[in-house]
Amino acid sequence: MPQEIEIEFKNLLTEAEFRKLYKAFDMANAPEIQQVNHYFETNDFQLKQHGAALRIREKNGKYQSTLKQPQGDGLLETHDYLTEQEANSWLQGHITLGPEINKQLQEMGIAAADLTYGGSLETIRREKSYNDTIIVLDKSNYGDITDYELELEAQSFAHGERVFHTVLTENGIAKCETPNKIERFYDSLRNR
Repeated sequence: MPQEIEIEFKNLLTEAEFRKLYKAFDMANAPEIQQVNHYFETNDFQLKQHGAALRIREKNGKYQSTLKQPQGDGLLETHDYLTEQEANSWLQGHITLGPEINKQLQEMGIAAADLTYGGSLETIRREKSYNDTIIVLDKSNYGDITDYELELEAQSFAHGERVFHTVLTENGIAKCETPNKIERFYDSLRNR
């Protein structure tokens, strides 16, 4: 089954904090990954009401739809791969769900016909392995907003939390409440 549990920690950064971590983790030597997230939701935000999010990620000419749902200490991610033609069809409002995501949405009582395309967020990402985790630095653009974010991906919540707090403390960065990218994207639409 194309599902996985994702355990990650996030912190929005100022541009100065981003540059500090970029240098501290020698990210100039990490490959640059460019990706575009295309977001989908119902007009009455049913996915958000379930704590869920649906996107297509476009990366290296490949397209993958992902439904994220809360589960335990992490997020259950359900994936379906799409062709470029299928992805473009979604963007034009003709959404054909893969079997795994369709099953998960049906359990929430959400039909493909209720989904609409909200827009996209572009990210330049660099990542490195660090202390049995993956450190990720993202610079994202959506609308007229550019934001900077630290993500830390871990196999266990306890270990990830320890490493995350150590990274913040050692670099003098205050922990802040950080909505995920889809929340920031939709908030920016409401604030326009």
